[in-house]
Amino acid sequence: LEKYIRDVVAFMEWLADTFLDKGAVLQYKQHLIENYAPASVNSIISSLNSFFTYNEWYDLKVKSVKIQKQIFSSKDKELSKAEYERLLNAAKSKKNQRLYYLMQTICSCGLRVSELKFITTDAVRCGQATINCKGKMRIVILPKQLCKMLVSYIKENNIKSGPVFVSKNGRPLDRSNIWSDMKKLCESARVSKGKVFPHNLRHLFARTYYSLQKDVVRLVDILGHS
Repeated sequence: LEKYIRDVVAFMEWLADTFLDKGAVLQYKQHLIENYAPASVNSIISSLNSFFTYNEWYDLKVKSVKIQKQIFSSKDKELSKAEYERLLNAAKSKKNQRLYYLMQTICSCGLRVSELKFITTDAVRCGQATINCKGKMRIVILPKQLCKMLVSYIKENNIKSGPVFVSKNGRPLDRSNIWSDMKKLCESARVSKGKVFPHNLRHLFARTYYSLQKDVVRLVDILGHS
């Protein structure tokens, strides 16, 4: 509410004695574009359009600024294969077996953190997991080498059934648990904290797969994108 009022009052003060019509609103939009970031401009326009709708001044409403979606991450945020391997070694040296296998599972299958719960003992035994996420279902093939490692992990930790990666109380791990554990590896692995988060393992999988296969259609299918 405070922001909405602030945006409307700022427009009123800019308007001063100028007659309020569509031309004036468009001039104000241009003023915003020249002085604010695109996301901020759209936020202010949203406030004004709501104000105009409330007053039934529909002809004064203006379109928001189109922002092209960034599809490539910046190089300084990309995790390299060498950095990934150093993170694995750090997890191993800290005897964090769960994190060691968890990172390999995400990075070898391109999973989202929210999809880890579908990596169950049954999925490991049959070599594939059925992912049901955001109303979409897909089959993810688990590499044989990964399955072999996970079978050993399951036996060592006496996991009888259900998700492989769980907390001490038996619940599937959430994003904050994994994020926190990965951040603890940064210093010993000599990797920037800005690169170390679970989703970056999925990015590494995607870049590696495409560099080898050059098949973006198949990659989209594997990642579960529409």
